[in-house]
Amino acid sequence: MAALKELKLTPRVPKKPLKNLPSTIPVGPTTTVEDVKAAVAQAARIRDHHRIGVYDPTTRTTCKNRKELIANIPGIVPWRTVFVLEYLGPIVIHPIVLYALPYALEKVAGVSRQGYSYNATQTLSFYMIVGHFVKRELETLFVHRFSAATMPAANVLWNSAHYWIPAGLLAALEIYSPWGLAARPVIPAMNYVGLFLYFLGQLSNFRVHLYLKSLRKPGETERRLPSGHGFELVTCPNYMWEVVAWLGAIIVSKSIFIVIYMCIGTYYMYTWGVGKEKAYREQFGDRYKKKRYIMLPGFL
Repeated sequence: MAALKELKLTPRVPKKPLKNLPSTIPVGPTTTVEDVKAAVAQAARIRDHHRIGVYDPTTRTTCKNRKELIANIPGIVPWRTVFVLEYLGPIVIHPIVLYALPYALEKVAGVSRQGYSYNATQTLSFYMIVGHFVKRELETLFVHRFSAATMPAANVLWNSAHYWIPAGLLAALEIYSPWGLAARPVIPAMNYVGLFLYFLGQLSNFRVHLYLKSLRKPGETERRLPSGHGFELVTCPNYMWEVVAWLGAIIVSKSIFIVIYMCIGTYYMYTWGVGKEKAYREQFGDRYKKKRYIMLPGFL
């Protein structure tokens, strides 16, 4: 598990928030509950840090052992670890299904694995889907910074299911089977169009991620006002290009499960984008030009 670098703080009773409560505090492998209380007391200008309680919302209990390491408290998982686990699913599942499916079909349906082969559309779909998640893993490890660095461990399974099931297992079984739409005669024009949109979306998405990283120096939690790179069109151009890339993958793979995965993902990206738009307006005021669309010009 990756080491915690920041701990997100929220008031236990929203109607009675602690004045000057920081949104996050830096933590390390040796940070204890008492260290957190002392840091919060210093930021909130409270003389006696013993008056502060650290409440774990996942277990709904107060952390009473002041010497307990924050990193060892059950139910806390770094966001970076969560993303690595989520994206790992399709990367592992697709090669396994691609290799094992001919053997399974021979056992179950009597389809000879000797004569079974994947066409260009199925092979291209494999590289597009796995390539996308490999890109995400690399960005998680080397590009993205996480200001809210933890989440409840109970949420990890639910979050991972979104990637592992529709984009992983179900899409793989559909795309590589001899009865899926991808197994039908290849239409080169569709593959070319899909591949163009895929690379356009992936490269543009990566470019926006690098730009966002440049707006925030290591250790900072607030970004500077974004401009260009698609921000003149929508609140979240990285989400826009994500959709473009997956549209390309859908055109090639013709997978209904990739469509389902993308519809769910678009819903969540839109809700996150609404929050970002609100945060930009609050943080930058009149300096920020309000956007009509969150992620897809003319639609969302």
